[in-house]
Amino acid sequence: MHQLLDAAAAVTNDVIALRRDLHRHPELGLDNPSTQARVLAALDGLPLDIRAGSACTSVVADLVGDHDGPTVLLRADTDALPMTEDTDLEFSSEVDGRAHACGHDAHTAMLVGAAKVLSARRDEIRGRVRFMFQPGEEGFAGARLMIDEGVLDGVSRAFALHISPNQRVGTASCRAGALLAGDTSITVTVTGRGGHASAPYQATDPIPATAAIITALQTAVTREINVFDPAVLTIAHLVAGTTTNVIPETAFFEGTIRCVSEHTRKRIREAVARTVHGVAEAHGCTASLEMVDGYPVTVNDPVEAARFAAVCTATLGDDSHRVLPAPAMGGEDFSYVLQEVPGAMAFLGVCPADEPDPRTAPSLHSNRMHLDEDGLVHGVALHVGMALHHGAPDENA
Repeated sequence: MHQLLDAAAAVTNDVIALRRDLHRHPELGLDNPSTQARVLAALDGLPLDIRAGSACTSVVADLVGDHDGPTVLLRADTDALPMTEDTDLEFSSEVDGRAHACGHDAHTAMLVGAAKVLSARRDEIRGRVRFMFQPGEEGFAGARLMIDEGVLDGVSRAFALHISPNQRVGTASCRAGALLAGDTSITVTVTGRGGHASAPYQATDPIPATAAIITALQTAVTREINVFDPAVLTIAHLVAGTTTNVIPETAFFEGTIRCVSEHTRKRIREAVARTVHGVAEAHGCTASLEMVDGYPVTVNDPVEAARFAAVCTATLGDDSHRVLPAPAMGGEDFSYVLQEVPGAMAFLGVCPADEPDPRTAPSLHSNRMHLDEDGLVHGVALHVGMALHHGAPDENA
């Protein structure tokens, strides 16, 4: 396993070049045709069985080894975010309102690099490696579409790597069990009766009702949810009224719930519904409420998390692996894969060396997020290591 870094280093220039090319040309959602074309071009000439998706612009590539064994899936997401990039990179986004601020360009490039390394080491592969290039991670559930098209057929275990600009290069982190949260969106319209601001008694003002609902929702979380099985509820968008002397008829707000268990998600949904309708009624208003569940909780299989720890230590060194003390509250559609097959997701350190404190470096989804490309070689090597590592997690390390 210690030789994997050398093998990954041999393709690093190609990986960086591809990453920068993708970074210049970000695409959104399920339709990433330019990215798909670049991936196909980068894989051209390798001994892969390649197929493109029909429900989205995905790419699936199979590499068959020289020995019998399981099918190991390695996944990268390809889409960008609908936001503006504010960096001074010479290869910054050339598309207004689109940016690879979540590192999917790096994920895609690293997986292509892993395909190149593994193609040269087919004699070491037991079974089959399946490379999953997936669009639509940022809210479009591209993984679910690919599962419907058969990407998990015959797969024994799965692995995905996500970059972390808040973690030093040379380290990677993981944990068994819940890694990332499940999310549920909340949309509420509170309806009263409009009128003149000088005579609120002649109207039914939805604004105080809305303020009371939002405050009560925070109390519902802290008083009804087990602190050791937590939930986060954030109201992030509020609209009410048009001017200083008009009481509006309606007020609107929306936000998100994040949980790390489906049990807590069910309980907080019940608490939100009761609170919204009850507080609105107490103010003489009515409320319409919509809650839409997004991605499930991302749950790492304990055996696969242990496998990653062994691969990471063997590949990057004894001090490279970090066990995350708690889940993060972001969401991931790799959760759909992990519902079907055992697997793990891990975080790769790519914090720029000039950042004095990784904790305060621009984070994922920041308009100023940037990464140290020296970390990409580690990502390639870890993908390769997870594909080649078989047996119990403490074997082959």
